[in-house]
Amino acid sequence: MSCALLPFCHFQDLEAARDFLCPHLRQGGAAAAGRESGAVQTTQRWSLPQTAYSQSRRLETTDGYRQTRGSTRRQRDNNDKLPNWEDDGWGAWDEAETQEPEEEEEESTCKTRTSYWLQDCVLSLSPANDLMVIAREQKAVFLVPKWKYSDKGKEEMQYAVGWSGSLNVEEGECVSSALCIPLASQKRSSTGRPDWTCIVVGFTSGYVRFYTENGVLLLAQLLNEDPVLQLKCRTYEVARHPGVTEQNEELSILYPAAVVTIDGFSLFQSLRACRNQVARAAASGNENIQPPPLAYKKWGLQDVDTIVDHASVGIMTLSPFDQMKTASNIGGYNAAIKNSPPAMSQYITVGSNPFTGFFYALEGSTQPLLSHVALAVASKLTSAFFNAASGWLGWKSKHEEEAVQKQKPKVEPATPLAVRFGLPDSRRHGESICLSPCNTLAAVTDDFGRVLLLDVTRGLAIRMWKGYRDAQLGWIQTVEDLHEREAEKVDFSPFGSTRGPSRVAQFLVIYAPRRGILEVWSTQQGPRVGAFNVGKHCRLLYPGYKIMGLNHVTSQGWQSQTYQICLIDPVSGSIKTVHVPFHLALSDKKSERAKDMHLVKKLSALLKAKTSNLDLVEAEAKELILDIKYPATKKQALESILASDRVPLSALLNITQTLMDTLKHQDLVCVDEGLLQFCANKLKLLHLYESVSKLNSLSMQSGTPLSDDGLAKLLRLDEKKFGRLQTLLENYKQKNTQTTVRFAEDKVGKLPVKMFLEYLEYEKDMILVKKLDEEEYVALGSFFFWKCLCGESSTEEMCHTLESAGFSPQLLLSLLLSVWLSKEKDILDEPQSICCLHTMLSLLSKMKVAIDESWDSQSVSPWWQQMRTACIQSENNGAALLSAHVGHSVTAQITDSVAEKKFSQTVVGADTDSWEALSLDSEYWKLLLKQLEDCLILQTLLHSKVKKRTTTVSSLQAEPLCRLSVKKLLEGGKGGIADSVAKWIFKQDFSPMILKLAQRKKDTESTKEPVEVHSNVSLEKPATETGMETILELLHLAYQQFPCSLELDILHTHCCWEYVVQWNKDPEEARFLSRSLDHLRCIVNAHIQHGIALMMWNTFIVKRLSAATYLMDKVGKAPKDRLCRRDVGMGDTAMTSFLGSCSDLLQTLMEADVTSDEMQAPVLDTEDAWVSAEGPISIVELALEQKHIHYPLVEHQSVLCTILYGIMRFSLKSVKPLSLFDSKGKNAFFKDLTSIQLLPSGEMDPNVLALRQQFLMKAVSAVVQKQSSAQKARGLPEETPLPSEKDKDWPALAVDLAQHLQLNEDVIRRHYVCELYNYGMDHLGEEAILQVHDKEVLASQLLVLTGQRLAYALLHTQTKEGMELLARLPPTLCTWLKAMDPHDLQNIEVPIATTEKLVNKVIEHLPENHGQYSLALNLIEAVEAISS
Repeated sequence: MSCALLPFCHFQDLEAARDFLCPHLRQGGAAAAGRESGAVQTTQRWSLPQTAYSQSRRLETTDGYRQTRGSTRRQRDNNDKLPNWEDDGWGAWDEAETQEPEEEEEESTCKTRTSYWLQDCVLSLSPANDLMVIAREQKAVFLVPKWKYSDKGKEEMQYAVGWSGSLNVEEGECVSSALCIPLASQKRSSTGRPDWTCIVVGFTSGYVRFYTENGVLLLAQLLNEDPVLQLKCRTYEVARHPGVTEQNEELSILYPAAVVTIDGFSLFQSLRACRNQVARAAASGNENIQPPPLAYKKWGLQDVDTIVDHASVGIMTLSPFDQMKTASNIGGYNAAIKNSPPAMSQYITVGSNPFTGFFYALEGSTQPLLSHVALAVASKLTSAFFNAASGWLGWKSKHEEEAVQKQKPKVEPATPLAVRFGLPDSRRHGESICLSPCNTLAAVTDDFGRVLLLDVTRGLAIRMWKGYRDAQLGWIQTVEDLHEREAEKVDFSPFGSTRGPSRVAQFLVIYAPRRGILEVWSTQQGPRVGAFNVGKHCRLLYPGYKIMGLNHVTSQGWQSQTYQICLIDPVSGSIKTVHVPFHLALSDKKSERAKDMHLVKKLSALLKAKTSNLDLVEAEAKELILDIKYPATKKQALESILASDRVPLSALLNITQTLMDTLKHQDLVCVDEGLLQFCANKLKLLHLYESVSKLNSLSMQSGTPLSDDGLAKLLRLDEKKFGRLQTLLENYKQKNTQTTVRFAEDKVGKLPVKMFLEYLEYEKDMILVKKLDEEEYVALGSFFFWKCLCGESSTEEMCHTLESAGFSPQLLLSLLLSVWLSKEKDILDEPQSICCLHTMLSLLSKMKVAIDESWDSQSVSPWWQQMRTACIQSENNGAALLSAHVGHSVTAQITDSVAEKKFSQTVVGADTDSWEALSLDSEYWKLLLKQLEDCLILQTLLHSKVKKRTTTVSSLQAEPLCRLSVKKLLEGGKGGIADSVAKWIFKQDFSPMILKLAQRKKDTESTKEPVEVHSNVSLEKPATETGMETILELLHLAYQQFPCSLELDILHTHCCWEYVVQWNKDPEEARFLSRSLDHLRCIVNAHIQHGIALMMWNTFIVKRLSAATYLMDKVGKAPKDRLCRRDVGMGDTAMTSFLGSCSDLLQTLMEADVTSDEMQAPVLDTEDAWVSAEGPISIVELALEQKHIHYPLVEHQSVLCTILYGIMRFSLKSVKPLSLFDSKGKNAFFKDLTSIQLLPSGEMDPNVLALRQQFLMKAVSAVVQKQSSAQKARGLPEETPLPSEKDKDWPALAVDLAQHLQLNEDVIRRHYVCELYNYGMDHLGEEAILQVHDKEVLASQLLVLTGQRLAYALLHTQTKEGMELLARLPPTLCTWLKAMDPHDLQNIEVPIATTEKLVNKVIEHLPENHGQYSLALNLIEAVEAISS
């Protein structure tokens, strides 16, 4: 194992955060961005103290620093190389100074400039990885992790923006530092995740503010008027040794000349109280709980020129010698020495003069300051900030708050603290300091490009790295895993005793952005143990703390889930962490563990190398594995050899045997028992593989194949039953076997030794199969049994070999059945495999512990139950049926032998040949055989494919049907069988007539009546096509097999429901809903018909109908396609058909409700073999449970559906359907059809009646116009009729509507007659006149039509004959004709003879005393004159 850089999170949209924080870096503004950021960095060096890379781009001329670019690159390459034990010598990692070239230039492209934006930001990531803060100037973005799917489809954690906004309160202040501190939960059931995370932000105004994850301000504190340079935190750590001083939690704030420390316990309690205060204030607005004040100390750092960064080491206690030395240095020879050394808080600063300063503050020398901090409460959960003054603030008026905000808070003076000592270097300026996790070491960067390692206790620089300008530092602490100390006993182990506490190693991580490299160094004087090329735009984050709020009591049992260090790459948008194994700290000449790892790598390279000399590979691998010292590493090496594809079986045997022999010859005290057992187990498996491979390679003479009579006798079937079985399997094979592609090298029964070893494992001298998927399980079974099933290998020898190897009979039976059931096609093509299965099953049953010795015929054997369970679960019904017959035969054979022994003891010499022993298992086999036969017939039917030639096939119909099994049918409930057939009927889109024909097929076989089926449907076989006859035969056979489950009403019910379910998935397929209604009408029993229609209405129809109604009422006409799709979810054409189907559904529902009173409810029954089916309640049972409808309410709803259908069908305009009803009628719509609603009664409003009559007349006119257009277009191809229009008689429907709408039906009939004559369809008008009651009024209306026709003939044609005739007419008639307007006529080209018939009709129905009778007589004379 080596160092690894592991990505653990990604950014969802980092560019959005960049554009928010740096708007000048958007496209087009990158060039200006570079100049602007450069100016900010030059003038405000203190504003971004932790971004050293952005502050120093200048070049230094230090001696020894300059080096050519080539040598730097060579040095970098040398550092990246892995050590070589032979060439370089063990442990020959000499430290090399890597130097930076002086003339390094920044890239000039806009893309590169925008990549540096993260270096200019203040960045903080919570150690719990639950929050990240990116801030720049006044703005900040809070990011939270969310689990999402990546572009590759894998689920990963991504940081998304949770809050963004401005944080500044004072004018001109900017963010200078930030921390995300997770606070521990107080619940005992916590598993290591924090309760919440507080964001601490320092500003250039000197304020320190505390926020929640949502950007709500909790506290604001002004501790010093200078800018905040740095925020750092220290949390509780469990002491590793009894003598180590326990450190307290604290938050330290660095100012240019002071450092403030806030006690962690006080801060924790205050933050919790403030958070609760915000929650209560948001809820009630009147509560104000005062949290305890913050306890802090403020030290004025003296005798230092400048301070840039600091580290708070914590409380330390001097040893007696150091105490006396310090007292002598300070007080001289006569200095007094206290009995107990005082406790001191140590602080280290970096800057200039001194370059590194050490400060010590005596505990108890000053009292903590109790500062009243400013509480900011938001009345709403928004970013509303209140004042930031000192003192807890309650609810004040607006004027009081403004006054307090303007007042400057009081700042407490600092306690002077002089520097004790330092590292003076007038030319060197420190830039950052990073304290190690155990507080013993610190790493410091300077402006010369150096990294110094400090001994904190002694105050000495103990190591220096060169060539790391603008470096970013971090630490990784790795704890030794005690389980890695192998069980090689005390003296032999390189670690010595395995007991005792775990050891801890510290590694320094250095990121050099100028070089784009991340390095890991072992401290204190260790080598570089890892290096990664990561790019030049990253940020290294090392928090140096964990979760706040723990102590020595609450930390017990707490499993902290925190990271130590991470690298953020803004280019790839990823966050990575560094993993360093503990053994890298031991990488020296005496590290046996590191040497073993090197040998493992060398072995891995050997196994991957391309070489033809496998003997050489075997020899080298054997040598390497013997050189490895640690047992765990030996095991790892042996596993890699066994997992190699290139090592042959003989080499694997030799290597494993050699290793095992070597272990046996060692001292028993030093031998690892686990490794020895591992080698022994693998060796047994290799020998087993060798034995099975030899048996499979031996060719065996196949015996004489059994005849059909022999097979029937073997299966204990008579000739008739065996013939039926053959027929069923032949039909099943034709319909169900699928052609598969098999490559030449894919040989069945072959299994690589690598896979064999991965699949099996030893446990207590028994072979177990690991958890495998189905394909792997079948491959393992094929390796054992396929040759035997084909008759090419000895069945007896194979069973003996496997039994002696340690296989249990149950496991072998499971493997055998998996092969048999998965190779269905090959088995059906080779019936002789049945004999091999019979032999194999008999041998397995005779093994020890296969069948319990206590088993008798009256109990169920777990052995046979295992086989039956496999057959029940299998979807390959043909193979399952054959295996069940074989299992039944072997069971009967064993039962007979057992019974014969018992019977022979009681009755000696009796003739028992004709006897058959009965057992409970035999009865279960018979039941299973019946179920499998039923399932086989059903599967054959469902996989009979049909082909559509002219009609389009919906994507829903193209989806394949799932295969059936006995288990699926049993779990499908009582309606599962009918549901499966209904799905098949939907896929083939058969008409309901097919189902009836299949039921009557036996009666019509002798006759030659034509079979009415779709002309575009044909059955598809693998090679040939047949007619519908085969489909009818298979369907008829299914009816015979399932007389109860496939009863015609039940099947029609399931088909009806299946079609409407599929229509609901794709409402554009209106034919699905129409076909559903066809099946609904075919249901004979009115109770089922009523229930399923009501279920369809409630489940699928009423919501869409309601949406369509309100849409049409809103637009006042037939809506356009776009509106229909938006509101109803289907196009205008589909919605038209849908409304017609709704009308048909309600009509069928009403008819079923009336008819159900005259017949009894059906009695549902189930076939004996399927009585045990358990599952969801069937659709038929649900239909029978439905309540009766309220007939007037359904009738009322049906009227609305018909009106809506008419509006859409004829594209009527200026019609609001709901305006045709009063308030009672509107409120009754779309209510539960079984409920009693208040319906309109009594006299209707005349205005509503007028609107209704106007609508019906519009509808009738539109109907006649359609009829006229159809007559004119008879020579053209007719339009495809809508599915629900074929049975609609719209004139009669309009009259029926008039009756329901309380209108005079005769008015509608007269209007229909007039419209027919108006469009010139006089022959239809003569028939419609017979339906009119008040013919006198009709005659008056038709008289006007006659006058319009004559007016057009005489006045508008302007012929000479017409003018002469007009002059001879009576003046009264001429005046009347001139008053007529022929433009109202829709058809003016009507023959005069037809008009003459119309005038005669008018005279016939006008009484002589009618005022217009004489006018009609004159019209007769005029017409006769024109026609003559």
